[in-house]
Amino acid sequence: MPMIDLYATEGTFADPRAIAQRLAEIVMTVEEVPNIPMFRNNTAAFVHELPAGRIQNVDGASDYVRVQVLTNAGALSREKQLAVAAQLTAAVADAAGDPTLAERTWVMLTEAAEGGWGLWGHAHTNEELVQAARAQIAAIQGA
Repeated sequence: MPMIDLYATEGTFADPRAIAQRLAEIVMTVEEVPNIPMFRNNTAAFVHELPAGRIQNVDGASDYVRVQVLTNAGALSREKQLAVAAQLTAAVADAAGDPTLAERTWVMLTEAAEGGWGLWGHAHTNEELVQAARAQIAAIQGA
């Protein structure tokens, strides 16, 4: 149930809604969580479009994109970290229509502390999240 924040200069993406949805799909797929409402409804991307000049490197260049992915602790193995970074970078460059943007896309993977994943008004541990997912799967199968 990652939260994804995409930061880019206004106009980088013709369809911010589409890239947000694509990033959420990528992370959910790579994470390999069950396709249940708990995960579908709580894996989301937020597109932050910044006015021109609000992103700068040391030389003054501003054509960068930053993608920050926040997951619960231990959600991504090293293999999955590599896949998420590669796939998100490719999706960003594709959505911008600029293959060279892959060279200027930063992907940061961040983990919430154990017990620090708030959902439904409760700060869940990983075990509690697993139990909630299992309960939802059982309810769906029993319906």
